[in-house]
Amino acid sequence: MTTEQTPKIAPLHKEAHGKLKIRELGSFEHVKNAHMVPVTAHEFTRLGAEYPIVFVKNSETGQFQSVALLGLKVGENLFVDGEKWQGVFVPGSVRNHPFVLAPAGENKDQLMVGIVENSPLVSEEEGNPLFTDAGEESDYLKAKKETLVNFLESDQMTKAFVNVLVEKELLTAQSVTVNAGEEKINLNGLYIVDEKKLNELGEEDFADFRKRGFLPALYAQLGSLHQLSKLAKMQATTAA
Repeated sequence: MTTEQTPKIAPLHKEAHGKLKIRELGSFEHVKNAHMVPVTAHEFTRLGAEYPIVFVKNSETGQFQSVALLGLKVGENLFVDGEKWQGVFVPGSVRNHPFVLAPAGENKDQLMVGIVENSPLVSEEEGNPLFTDAGEESDYLKAKKETLVNFLESDQMTKAFVNVLVEKELLTAQSVTVNAGEEKINLNGLYIVDEKKLNELGEEDFADFRKRGFLPALYAQLGSLHQLSKLAKMQATTAA
């Protein structure tokens, strides 16, 4: 049985959250059961040095999303060790916690900054204040909002990138069997870039990919698959 809380997200308002403080990310409680997290194409090059990057398909919407694998089993994040992150580069979607950008009501195009009120990083006792005594946004909050907007822009570019991969039929389903010590783990439902089809792209498409800055992300994704063996070693160590 898990005691994991459902995130309680509320729109950020100085009336409701004027006294709140945020501890810097010193706990990864919120992702300890996440075996994958969404990532943006801008992060691929740095992420690919540590994590396998793959694509997954939403069975309800049919849309694809790029994710970094953090574990080989659902509910297990091999990179969370107590309060420490067992990696150098922490994915942006993890770092942004406890802040989120969410649609403001009915208007899907308008976004609001929300906060996960029941996060262990949120309290009135310690951390960076969200608002000054005069009720103005603190420098900390301004910087966080800027980070969120940049992340959103990267996310939108990533959606365009993934849509092009789908349109050009460059994603292929991949079943992977990983040997983690004594255990064999089968990974299904993953998609990767089809290297053969990528190499067969016409000059016009290839030039378009280069112009739009997609090539580094494509090659980073393919190269990142070597990190599956790293996850297998981490899994075997955990099991032992």
